[in-house]
Amino acid sequence: RMLVSSNFRIALIGQAAFGESVLNALVEAGESIAGVFCPPDKEGRPNDLLKIAAGAHRIPAFQFGRMRAPEAIAAFRSLDADLGVMAFVTDIVPEEMLKAPRLGTIQYHPSLLPKHRGPSSINWPIIRGESKTGLSIFWPDAGLDTGPILVQQETPIGPDATLGTVYFDRLFPMGVQAMVESVALVKAGRAPKIAQDESQATYEGWCKAENCVIDWTQPASAIHNLVRGADPSPGASTVFGGVSLQVFGSTRVSETTTHAPGTVVNVGADGLHVAAKGGVLRIAKVKAADGGGKVAAADWAGRVGLKPGDRLGA
Repeated sequence: RMLVSSNFRIALIGQAAFGESVLNALVEAGESIAGVFCPPDKEGRPNDLLKIAAGAHRIPAFQFGRMRAPEAIAAFRSLDADLGVMAFVTDIVPEEMLKAPRLGTIQYHPSLLPKHRGPSSINWPIIRGESKTGLSIFWPDAGLDTGPILVQQETPIGPDATLGTVYFDRLFPMGVQAMVESVALVKAGRAPKIAQDESQATYEGWCKAENCVIDWTQPASAIHNLVRGADPSPGASTVFGGVSLQVFGSTRVSETTTHAPGTVVNVGADGLHVAAKGGVLRIAKVKAADGGGKVAAADWAGRVGLKPGDRLGA
């Protein structure tokens, strides 16, 4: 027997802008939030957006360094929730917490599970040159992104789409809406539990700066995908004059070139044109490790004296 909606209590675990947006959307949909769990405050840093939103809605906020801590589990149990909702969680949530709510827990994951399990599931499909990705709302279990699926939605990855555009333009707003719809399905007793097909499963770890160092002898298409999939974070990088350089805003401008890989073919107002295997890429913005923020590539080139014929990556 389902509980009547007025008694239906949700415990939300999350952080940052996505957690904040899910909380606001659930409150707007008339849901009752018993409490939120978000990471602890950091000295000298602004409070987490989810904590601020909880305060605005007069919802209790709990902050524990580790969700596995006995006091965190006890606090979560004390909320006496019907459903747990996980919106952007980077800590490991113990199974006893997942199972504490009467109807279990649902979680947002920004890939088409079982593909791209793991923490950097938006970066990797772009880096691999895939033409689509999506989101999954699933029922987490003791494994990593392995529980049964409740809802899935696809979205295309355009040829010049970046990590930033895929997330902020597509997977973020789609995910907030899918969370609200998923909660409604659970409340109505109509939420499916579709087992993931383990034969299709892939897993990748964190996409780190060391995974995103450009090898200019690679095909231009692969470098283009690497730059897009690491833009804005962690940033694909190369070297010039002994200084590490993050590069952003890649566009393919030519399918052929006679220049050696890494050669700067042209320095224009629109960016640097750099040769790779089988093509030329335009890089719009750079960020040098020796100071300064992200700047137009042409401005940086003027500052360091980079000219056509110079090589990147050497």
